[in-house]
Amino acid sequence: MLEHLSNPEYMHVLLNPLPVYGLAMGVLGLLIGLIFNTKSARVTALALVFIGGISAWPVYHYGQEGYDRVLSMSDTEGTKWLDEHMRRAEKLIYVFYAVAALSAVAIGAEFRYPRAARPLAIVTLLLAGTNLAVGGFISYAGGHVRHKEFRYEPAPNPKKEEEHHHHGDGDEHGTKGDAHDESKSSAMDHGSMAGMQSPAASPNEHADHDEAASPAASEEEKKQLEASRLQLEASRLQLEASRKQLEVTEGAKGEATSPSPSLSPSPHPDDHNHEH
Repeated sequence: MLEHLSNPEYMHVLLNPLPVYGLAMGVLGLLIGLIFNTKSARVTALALVFIGGISAWPVYHYGQEGYDRVLSMSDTEGTKWLDEHMRRAEKLIYVFYAVAALSAVAIGAEFRYPRAARPLAIVTLLLAGTNLAVGGFISYAGGHVRHKEFRYEPAPNPKKEEEHHHHGDGDEHGTKGDAHDESKSSAMDHGSMAGMQSPAASPNEHADHDEAASPAASEEEKKQLEASRLQLEASRLQLEASRKQLEVTEGAKGEATSPSPSLSPSPHPDDHNHEH
């Protein structure tokens, strides 16, 4: 099990429930502490809210690190959901940080500024409740990446202007982003890349490259090809039969027009006598 802890995608799956579940327990506890006006209950609930909010950072970090590996294992729909999951996390991660900071301030106010403690706790409760909905919104897309049974709707269309490949520094982002784009490009893109890399490549090399890049024919295409082959074979047989029928017809006409030996004139005996 310890070797799995070095896999970022494993750590992401292990930790991703913590922001949502931690916030849910913290919001419930904070609501109870405010209703009964109990300081200890409020402090405990605020601590849970803080843990739930700050735990979003390692979840987000491991999600970025494991993006490549999960992408390679995902199908077309899963890839779209993965991009949507990352896009939502990128835009909304700061809400978690704000909730964690506000809960820390509210905990300090419980001990240093009692008069401001309750208003701060109420504000933290409202923001944490909103953050809980945000966490569910992000997790909803993430659950569709590998779980086909949860895909009750089509995946959102990817937005090219919001492509994200977040690994290391800026140069590394661009390099890995290009690698992802190449892996998901069409066969035409592969052919153009091969032409750029080797302008003088032989036609056989281009054909091999296109053959390797193009996907296997689907079952429906195979059936269409087989039907076309059978249709061509039937046409060939029909043409062969027509040719034979034409030959028979022409032979019958030739026999009808040729003179019969029995009808050919024979020399008359009187003719011979007359000549003598």
